[in-house]
This record gives sequence, structure tokens and C-alpha cells, in this order.
Amino acid sequence: MLGTILNVAGILIGGLAGLSRRRALSPAAESNLRVILGVFTVYYGLRLTWLSVGGSFGQVLKQVFIAVLALSLGKLAGRLLRLQAMSNHLGRRARERMGAARADDPRRLSEGFKVCAALFCAAPLGLVGAVQDGLSQYFYPLGVKAVMDGLATMSFVSVFGRGVMLSALPVLALQGTLTLACGQFLKPFLEAHSLLDSVNAAGGLLVFAVALVILGLKKVELADYLPSLLFAPLLTWLWK
Repeated sequence: MLGTILNVAGILIGGLAGLSRRRALSPAAESNLRVILGVFTVYYGLRLTWLSVGGSFGQVLKQVFIAVLALSLGKLAGRLLRLQAMSNHLGRRARERMGAARADDPRRLSEGFKVCAALFCAAPLGLVGAVQDGLSQYFYPLGVKAVMDGLATMSFVSVFGRGVMLSALPVLALQGTLTLACGQFLKPFLEAHSLLDSVNAAGGLLVFAVALVILGLKKVELADYLPSLLFAPLLTWLWK
């Protein structure tokens, strides 16, 4: 659960920094941080995929093809389930509540908690990172999310107050439970059937797609791709 612990720490540190700072980060600093985060996300995403493929050249091509096919099928399933639509709805609700927040509103603390808890828990990188942390102790995607959530918390505390920091609790509960469940129950099954690498390969490509969004290179409907983590082992098993 190292990744989840880092994520929780990032939210708390970001909240404390936001409460102590009088001025927000400059646009130049935000741009530089975005580039750095994007580069690290590219590296850790492609590294996970690289570590998950092996064998002869033909076997590597087969594994990469399965991962790409899993992403395509996952996107179709995600659209049918309207995963990205739900994610976009959460984002719009968060912007509306931020715009309506007032310093004298007695519900400001609870509103901040609910908004940030929904945004941080529903982030695709958090779900993918929690799965990878549980399956292979690959905590780096959640490390990137920790920095992103920390920066977001710095901004949110200026609007909603310190109640934003309480969103670390549902993040701990959701991502921690997902990590432990994957490590205790899913990992032994996948390893027994030689399917673990397929999940990691697809997960690495998903993390790489997150980098495209961070760097502003391409608008990717990340939430729609989450079912890819289910299609990857299924396709690998069918192709045996």
C-alpha cells in the first residue's frame, strides 16, 4: 500500500502548504510542474509495459497486440457503461460548487470534503495505480497522483478551507482496499494462469495515456479505458 500512503501524504502536505501560503503558484511554475509530472508519467507507464513483455520477437508482438486490442475493447465497453460521462459530470459539479463557494457559508467545509473526495477517488490514475500497486507493488503511478492531488489540494483549501484535507480518508479507504484485494485475491489467480503480465502491459499503456492528458498533447477519455484491465487477461487466456 505504499502508493496509497504516498497519495494520502500528498493530499495532507498539499493542504498544509495551501493553508500556509498566501499566494498561489505562478503560471510558469504550474507549467513546469505539469511538464515534469508528464515526463515521469510517460517513463513509468512505458516502463511498466516494457517490464511486462518478453520472450521472442513474435511473442513480444503478440503481447503488445493483445494490450492494444484490450484498450480498444475496453474503450467500447467504457462508452457503453458511460464511464467518461460520469467522470465529466463529477468534474462539472466540482467546478459549479467551487464557483458557488463563499467564505461565510457554514457548509463550506463539508462541500470541500465531498467535492475533493469524489474527484480524488474517481480519478482513473488512482484506480489503475491501486491495481498495479496490489498486483506488482508498482507504486509509481500513485506517486505521480500524490503530487497531482497535492497541488490540487493547495488550490482547493483556498476555496473550501481545511475540510478538503479530510478527503484523504476516502482515498485511503478506496485505493487501499483495492490494492489489498488485488494483492490477496486477484494476484494469486493471475499468476497461477500466467495472466499477470497482460494486466501490467495494458495498465502501463493506460498510465502512458494519462501522460498525454497531463502534457496537453491529446484529449483522452481515460475513464472509458478502465475495462481494458479486464479484457487484457481474458484475451490472453483465449489466445493460449
